[in-house]
Amino acid sequence: MTTISSLRAALAALLVAVLPLVSAAPAQAAAPGHSLHLEELTWTELRDRIQAGSTTAIIPIGGTEQNGPHMVLGKHNVRVRALAELIASSLSQSVVAPVVSYVPEGSITPPTAHMRYAGTLSIPESAFEALLEGAARSLRQHGFRDIVLLGDHGGYAPSLARVAAKLNAEWAGARAGAVIGRVHALPEYYQAASRGHALALAERGFSAAEIGKHAGLADTALSLAIDPTLVRTDRLPQVASGRDGVDGNPVRATAGLGQLGVDQIVAATVAAIRAHLAAAAPKR
Repeated sequence: MTTISSLRAALAALLVAVLPLVSAAPAQAAAPGHSLHLEELTWTELRDRIQAGSTTAIIPIGGTEQNGPHMVLGKHNVRVRALAELIASSLSQSVVAPVVSYVPEGSITPPTAHMRYAGTLSIPESAFEALLEGAARSLRQHGFRDIVLLGDHGGYAPSLARVAAKLNAEWAGARAGAVIGRVHALPEYYQAASRGHALALAERGFSAAEIGKHAGLADTALSLAIDPTLVRTDRLPQVASGRDGVDGNPVRATAGLGQLGVDQIVAATVAAIRAHLAAAAPKR
């Protein structure tokens, strides 16, 4: 009897501890219709939001490429989605479009650049630019007036600039010179992710060789700050610069060091978007 009573008491104590957590779980989830991500809204929720003044759309652009033996192929896609959400939450009346994960990564045959490593996916520049153009035209058709292109990879920056220039020239002349849609290709985002973050790390005593340019300290730390599951931390001690697609040394990477980059990227991009919107606003 004593044993049974003890088991009952233990079970009761467990239920008391667990039930509040279970009942609280739904309350922690975002209320339906309040997401910043377009793909998580119904079409009527999005329509109503646009009509209420949310007319800035952010298109996050990632890429699927090798990131050394310690970081997942979809690093850019996960990072740019999370960073775009942080940026949109710091702005008013903004929505985040789905991530563009198919981008130019070099020649397929013969393979060049990242295409030399398994898992990298590459498409022609013409296809990439057509995709961006179609996405921007779709968003404008639905009522978005400012479309921001955020590229987490520096290699396709010229494509973003070309798409923005083409559409801005076309839309500016669509109705007696009135601007009824604008595309903003923001170099500030990638500049903060690369040079700005690297400078912050250098100021803390890390060398340029350690910081690296791809899958090194800066790149790996930024990924750890966004989502630790992107990095195989147990493999860091075996990673060597100049091998397996790595430039830099990620062994001392931490989420704290990556947060320096997150803060810089969000602050610089929010400021740049506000400046672009102000410059493009009709003069009275």
